[in-house]
Amino acid sequence: MKVNVKSIIGKIAPLLALIILGLVLTILLPGKFLRASNLMNILKQAGINCMISAGMLVVLITAGIDLSVGSNTVLGACFIGVLMQNFGVTNPVVLMGAALLICTLMGFVNGTLLTRLDLPHPFVSTLGMKNVLLGVALLITNSTPIGFMNKGVDSTLFLGSATIGDFPISFIAVLVVYVLFHIFLTKSPLGRQIYCVGGNAEAARLSGIKSKNVLTFVYSLSGFMCGLAAIVLVGRVTTANATAGTTYDTDAIAACIIGGASFTGGKGTIWGTLLGAILIATIRNGLNLFGTKNDIQYIVIGAVIILAVTIDVVRNKMEARARRLAAK
Repeated sequence: MKVNVKSIIGKIAPLLALIILGLVLTILLPGKFLRASNLMNILKQAGINCMISAGMLVVLITAGIDLSVGSNTVLGACFIGVLMQNFGVTNPVVLMGAALLICTLMGFVNGTLLTRLDLPHPFVSTLGMKNVLLGVALLITNSTPIGFMNKGVDSTLFLGSATIGDFPISFIAVLVVYVLFHIFLTKSPLGRQIYCVGGNAEAARLSGIKSKNVLTFVYSLSGFMCGLAAIVLVGRVTTANATAGTTYDTDAIAACIIGGASFTGGKGTIWGTLLGAILIATIRNGLNLFGTKNDIQYIVIGAVIILAVTIDVVRNKMEARARRLAAK
């Protein structure tokens, strides 16, 4: 049995990168990085991006992209805040259900714009929706942050703020969600159809797969995950701020690409995405421990995203070359 070393390295690359980064930060930040409290803080920081990245992954698998995830997440959080502050709603089921509903609906709109208007690429529709949703969030909150502390909504904040010992409940929720995603993507007929649509859209159409319905579902699922992220967000920061999601979309894309997904579609695993999201959170944590200013952090994260995209391009070229050689 021939072992494909390149394939194995490709699969474990995100884990290797995370281990190497952890070792470097441990050496450079002795007594700081490896503290249990700091490691738990990384998992808390990763929770929001993990939720968003799971939805982004299924979109990328179909060779799409959703640039509205940051604004959609913030809209969900602001929607919770407005219901509480303006309408006196404190029931956690109603508040969380409303966030999930509005975010899923916005995802459905993204999918509908792409499939029913036959737009050339989701970049167009989701970029437009990003600005629309940000504007709506600013409008409904009057551009003013809404606080949740001492407002009788502690149950709504539970998912993003509670811990078992020091271990964050939000990351336990992430693990549960990721197990469900793994089962869905690898075991269900719809999960396999998602990979087929991304791998070869024309072949998927000829095999009888209703690609438009699959794409509409995928963007709706991305919206649903934004709703979960919004629930974690309000518990994590205890405020709803319409300008809070400026980096969420790029962080999610970077997590997926680092984890093995590709802009060309048909690739990616949920566990690779989890490692990618933790890697991004670890980088941000390390920069904070170094006392790095926000402007430098933007530069570093931007460089990481460029590197991730470059790796994706190189990886695709190598795979294409290998296929050509195999065909000879």
